[in-house]
Amino acid sequence: MSAKQFLFSGFGGQGILFVGKFLAYKGLIEDKQVSWLPSYGPEMRGGTASCSVIVSDEPVGSPIVSNPDILIAMNLPSLDKYEKAVVPGGMIFADSTLIERKVARDDVKVYYIPATRLASENGFPTLANMIICGKILKALDEFDEEGVKKALGKVISAKHADMLDVNLKAMKLGADYEE
Repeated sequence: MSAKQFLFSGFGGQGILFVGKFLAYKGLIEDKQVSWLPSYGPEMRGGTASCSVIVSDEPVGSPIVSNPDILIAMNLPSLDKYEKAVVPGGMIFADSTLIERKVARDDVKVYYIPATRLASENGFPTLANMIICGKILKALDEFDEEGVKKALGKVISAKHADMLDVNLKAMKLGADYEE
């Protein structure tokens, strides 16, 4: 691996920045070079949010992700805005609960995960982001439960330590999801 560029995008309140931070910490734990660049609109909850993450074996020159290898679209406006920017041969992960249309491109691998529905049905309605993250790690063949737990331990505060197992359960649900 030289570098993987991720772009997470959705509405504020969907955990876009959290999942990006998780992925960055996972990279750090694995001795990778990382960058994490959050961006959100005027309102945190309900406004637009995106997060660029680069995980690399080499130093990261710029934190800007203009053409992601991997796009995570948690809502339709995000897919509409960033679909064309994904590099040919890249991957798009779409929350099919909130995105009804299909990706128009045929030069990328697309995963449709009903993450919001799965999160709600399984009793953790705020963890659609982690369900998709589990699917990403599985698709990249990088779902290692021990590494996932370590990274979750870094991004979940001590005050919310009880959420570690719930987040892990959500990620396993995503990893095991078959379209």
